[in-house]
Amino acid sequence: MKALKIPCILIHVVLILVCLRTQICYGQDYPDAESPPAPPAPPPGQDLCNGIFLTYNFMGRELLYPHLKNASAQAWAFKAMATVVNAGSDELKAWKLFVGFRHREILVSASGATIIDGGDFPAAVGNGTTFVGNPQADLKTAIETAGDYPQISAQIEIKGTQFGVKPPTIPMPKSLKLVNDGYLCPAAKNDGSYMYTCCKKDPKFKAPPVKGTKFAPRQNGDLLLSYDVMQAYGNNYLAQVTMENEHPLGRLDHWNLTWEWQNNEFISQMRGAFTHKKDISGCLYGPAGKYYKEFDFSQVVNCEKKPIISDLPATYFNDTKLGKLPYCCRNGSLLPKLMDESKATSVFQLTVFKLPPHDNRTALVPPMKWQIRGDLNPNYRCSPPIRVEPTEFPDPSGLQSTTTAVASWQVVCNITKSEIKQSSCCVSFSAYYNESIIPCPTCACGCPDPEKCNPKAKAMLLPSEALLVPFSNRTNKVIAWAGLKHLPIPKPLPCPDNCGVSINWHVSTDYKDGWTARVTLFNWDTLPFEDWFLAVKMDKAFDGYENVYSFNGTRLPNKENKTLFFQGLEGLNYLVGLTNGTRPGEPQVPGKQQSVISFLKKKTPNIDVQRGDGFPAKVYFNGEECALPKDFPKRDAAHKSAVNIVLIIFITVLTFVLIQDR
Repeated sequence: MKALKIPCILIHVVLILVCLRTQICYGQDYPDAESPPAPPAPPPGQDLCNGIFLTYNFMGRELLYPHLKNASAQAWAFKAMATVVNAGSDELKAWKLFVGFRHREILVSASGATIIDGGDFPAAVGNGTTFVGNPQADLKTAIETAGDYPQISAQIEIKGTQFGVKPPTIPMPKSLKLVNDGYLCPAAKNDGSYMYTCCKKDPKFKAPPVKGTKFAPRQNGDLLLSYDVMQAYGNNYLAQVTMENEHPLGRLDHWNLTWEWQNNEFISQMRGAFTHKKDISGCLYGPAGKYYKEFDFSQVVNCEKKPIISDLPATYFNDTKLGKLPYCCRNGSLLPKLMDESKATSVFQLTVFKLPPHDNRTALVPPMKWQIRGDLNPNYRCSPPIRVEPTEFPDPSGLQSTTTAVASWQVVCNITKSEIKQSSCCVSFSAYYNESIIPCPTCACGCPDPEKCNPKAKAMLLPSEALLVPFSNRTNKVIAWAGLKHLPIPKPLPCPDNCGVSINWHVSTDYKDGWTARVTLFNWDTLPFEDWFLAVKMDKAFDGYENVYSFNGTRLPNKENKTLFFQGLEGLNYLVGLTNGTRPGEPQVPGKQQSVISFLKKKTPNIDVQRGDGFPAKVYFNGEECALPKDFPKRDAAHKSAVNIVLIIFITVLTFVLIQDR
């Protein structure tokens, strides 16, 4: 029997089919399976952190116009990402991240956070800035969220402009830290375009006892604002804003409060305050008009995204529609508690309408970016609103019970001294032992017209009678005095101080057991000051303070500040404004108040009044720090020559007596 011969081509076909079948079978064994994606690796250093992990990642930059040869002046657009991750076992309430920018950065946007001063973008942050979470202010733990990363972390996408650092150098911040109380952060590690640090709880920090609550504890500050939702409905709510002055030298006159709505809200009604602008076009032609098609917007108080709110005058206090609120209608005055505790609080209410998807009674979002300003007052920087335990109020029926707000947020504002902002008041120094007065510094309160004068020239000494004359009428007196005293006359002449309020501190006497000073307030503005106050920091003379005779005076409770506090007597607390002279053509006359202050040397035995110890180190008027001269009056030639003449006469007489004895 012959062997069966199989053609080679048939063998090749069979082998190909077997290979195809093998591949098909392999696919059928795992019909729908896909390899699960590998979880993203945590950032370097996070695995070793058992606290709050902070990162800053520089993501790139782009050269901006104009293109300059001077590298230090060249602007670059940059992008960066900052993160806050709760890798600890305790929830982080109201996180605050400080980024130590140092290249004259100007932030244009920061998604996922707000800068703490509440200012608008663009914002200059060249000295660093603090970010706070918005809308996610609290970070839960991985334990209570099963590791849900969005709930335990926050990301800040930063865009801005920086100067002076060209490639390949990477412009990284100087520092990165968590500024919440009770945390310690080591110096951040820098790895090229990435820096990180792990902040842990300070074992020595003792937090004040708080009630068991899921909200953040209330904070202390110079000015405390509370945003309390009193009643909540489906599409609107009633809120009350309370402002409390907690700083012994803090003060607001004719305050203006502003904020920014987050979700197209508008103010329907208001009591105890008013908005500067009533323009309903923002409602009619905006999202509110599209949703509330049958709503009568003619009675709406304000439709602006950033309303400006002011206190009502006292005449509206008993108005049943606009007033009738405790602590309202003070014409924008908030005084220190040291002056009058009942005038240290201000209150107003407003009805707020909401839009979808926030049109239910539990969807409550406070406004952001709070700012408050006053006339001739300190500069306040406000934090974003932080959710706190609902505020408790006395029952309006008078019963011994309390009612609580539906929800409450706290805004903390603190007094800051801006490097850019000029003073609003200034001080001149004089003494009985020198005929010249050291005036307020040149351009102490700004120089609006520096082309007609010398803003860098030192202010010229004054004769005593020039203090009562406006600066524009002093020129002849100053030049004549300089000629009389053989003093240089700069050309052009120095610019004026341009201050609305000036204070003269004059050392009147200096004797064995004590000394006296006379302080005079001058109001060069047409607006008067009611309930004014003056505070002086006396570093070396504080303990020797005895009395003030035409003002009310006291020491501030904190002796470390060494500050004396003065205010007008009852009925004399009104500093009038600038008035015309008694005759046509005469200079205008400033409002003026004056008092003598006495000091004893028993508690300050080493004080040297004539060497400057009798002059204040700082002066505040209505809470605003005033500009001071850099020099003190010194004994002039007249006093020195008088002493020398007496000495010569004494020596002459003594010599004559000795000769006669011989």
